[in-house]
Amino acid sequence: QVQLEESGGGLVQAGGSLRLSCTTSGRTFSPLHMGWFRQAPGKEREFVATISWSGGVTEYVDSVKGRFTISRDNAKNTMYLQMNSLKPEDTAVYYCAADPSYARTKVTGAVRYWGQGIQVTVSS
Repeated sequence: QVQLEESGGGLVQAGGSLRLSCTTSGRTFSPLHMGWFRQAPGKEREFVATISWSGGVTEYVDSVKGRFTISRDNAKNTMYLQMNSLKPEDTAVYYCAADPSYARTKVTGAVRYWGQGIQVTVSS
């Protein structure tokens, strides 16, 4: 069983920055690719970014390209999402996700492991 725990959320003004962290614990017999999703009020959960096990491959949804950076430190079992130039439309609950399949880390209905989510609020 794998547990994921997010931290680093909060309230920030538009144009500001936040860094989310996701710490992994528990047992896994295969390397995990990881990603971030978000869900705004009244909307479906959407893919934000993903990173391969080695960190060598990353992908982003178009709306965050150039503003968000995903990274990971496998020695610390932690993944990060650096969010810069935040906009009110980035307000959402952000979820950490992990899966042995890289492709599944980009699909809401396919991801195997989820964190509980953390609130990010961007005020205008």
